[in-house]
Amino acid sequence: MRIAYIGQKGIPKTQGGVEAHVENLALEMVQKNHQVFVYTRPYYTPKKLKEYQGVKLISLPSIKTKHLDAISHTFLASIHALFQNYDIIHYHSVGPAILSFIPRLFSRAKIIGTFHCIDRFHQKWNALARIILKLGERAICKFPHLTITVSPHIQKYCLEKYKQKTIYIPNGFKIAKNQEQDILKKYQITPHKYFLIVSRLIRHKGIHYAIRAWQNLNLSDYKLVIVGDDFYNPKYKQELKNLVTNNDQIIFTGVQSGKNLDKLFTNAKAFILPSEDEGLSITLLEALGHKLPAIVSNIESNLPFIEKKLVLGFENKNVEDLKKQILRIIENYPQAQTMTERAQKYIQDNFSWPKLANKIERIYHQTNNKENLETIYQN
Repeated sequence: MRIAYIGQKGIPKTQGGVEAHVENLALEMVQKNHQVFVYTRPYYTPKKLKEYQGVKLISLPSIKTKHLDAISHTFLASIHALFQNYDIIHYHSVGPAILSFIPRLFSRAKIIGTFHCIDRFHQKWNALARIILKLGERAICKFPHLTITVSPHIQKYCLEKYKQKTIYIPNGFKIAKNQEQDILKKYQITPHKYFLIVSRLIRHKGIHYAIRAWQNLNLSDYKLVIVGDDFYNPKYKQELKNLVTNNDQIIFTGVQSGKNLDKLFTNAKAFILPSEDEGLSITLLEALGHKLPAIVSNIESNLPFIEKKLVLGFENKNVEDLKKQILRIIENYPQAQTMTERAQKYIQDNFSWPKLANKIERIYHQTNNKENLETIYQN
């Protein structure tokens, strides 16, 4: 089959959960001998890069602003896709899905949408953007031939709010093979003496809660390492930097990927996910895949991990509770390691990309062969 992916910024992934998702899915589809095309934006993926590990890359411009970047690029990609004889066009995220009606109406391709996150609740969006994202939610439920949701709570949301059945297929994880790097030396980080956050620096990710909790602790032997950069929001990044003035125990490394990121995961003491909202956190899966104890906010997407006692939970936005869980990891580390061994087995059984790609490939075949959608939902 000829399969196209629209909505992501590009691959190979440097930052972003959707980008990681699309990269891994695209590479799996190449391994299954499909022709795979990923639409990219020139500021994210170099325009001169035409192919990545067998995936064809199509670079199209965008209007690089907070509100117009995704929709402008998606419009050009959707028009371009009409003339490429694709069998499957797979849209990612609710914003880009607004334009999925274009190939639905004017091409023979089957349209798939993946609902990654309920974006309109994120603090970075103004009132108009939230209205548009709400339209995107309806679009991703109604325009594609079939909609995938990455977590049970999003699947439930689509059914209750839009009366739309969806297929639950979670995000997956993949660990890069570690090689010796100087990333720890560069930032003067001692192995197993730091807690790790990997996230875009945007407010709903809750990094300020983690910083405040850390500042209320007396942990001279440990550091808090924050990996990531801002996303059209330099004010929040500066706010975080202001919080840690003259505190050399909190380190910002900027964006890290590949083997450098793997090195940071491999040598951390524990992982912190303080987010106020997630679809299903890929970085959490990566942390658990590296056998890292994890501390996560008790938001809905994290509850299955908390209830199965695979991670430690803290009350969302509660700095004091987060502080207690950090100390709990340090004071009861053997117990935390036992918990993490269970977590690693759980995600290997449920979130490995080869298994998830098999499910998605089966959906591609079923929709492309015009099988009854009710049969797909039942399976």
